[in-house]
Amino acid sequence: MWYLQEAMSKAALATAGPVRVRRTQQERSAAMRLRLLDAAVDCLYELGYSGTTTIEVAARAGVSRGAQLHHFPTKERLVTEAVRHVLAKRLDEFREAFSNLPEGADKPGAAVDILWQKLSCKVFYAWLELVVAARTDAPLREAVVEIAGQFLDQVQITARDYFAPQDDKLLSLDIAPAFAFAAMQGLALDRIVWPAEDGRLDRVLSALRAIATMALRAHDSPRSASSAPTPKAR
Repeated sequence: MWYLQEAMSKAALATAGPVRVRRTQQERSAAMRLRLLDAAVDCLYELGYSGTTTIEVAARAGVSRGAQLHHFPTKERLVTEAVRHVLAKRLDEFREAFSNLPEGADKPGAAVDILWQKLSCKVFYAWLELVVAARTDAPLREAVVEIAGQFLDQVQITARDYFAPQDDKLLSLDIAPAFAFAAMQGLALDRIVWPAEDGRLDRVLSALRAIATMALRAHDSPRSASSAPTPKAR
């Protein structure tokens, strides 16, 4: 009989589904936090800053009001941390995409295209909602200024990893990232009101590519971005 029992046990194991591994409390908490951050960005994009509420974010994330308050006790903390998180993620995606460019590619021009692709999506408009709201909200402005500074620091570190310093002080590696970021913000705003069919957006992007190609020279072997220092989080 023992061999029948063994055969039945093996058959039961073969038909059973994959074993579910229970997540730790820390893992569940981190997953809940990410859902709240993603939902906050969605709300900023769809409803604007004034229409975004912690109650709406919690509902979209499928999180109780108490759990939401535990992670993010104020709306300001929730939305600023959400945008900080997603901007950092987009910058990591930029580094990965740039590192995977083929040999012989126009890397300065490609940097403009990748940056625009990563920063013209909904997270960018969520960021713009915070920037506009911060004009008349001093506590929010303090947080937004810090996020902008840290993000630009990381963009400049990335630029130094991939591009060689130039003698031209007009578009040095200290200025070029800020110039590109300011141009992208302006384009993101103008795209709201520019007619899509007139091609102005494409022409401006072409001009930015040309400026980048003239002003920047790619490193032959870029340094590892992972070795760059990261500003302390707020």
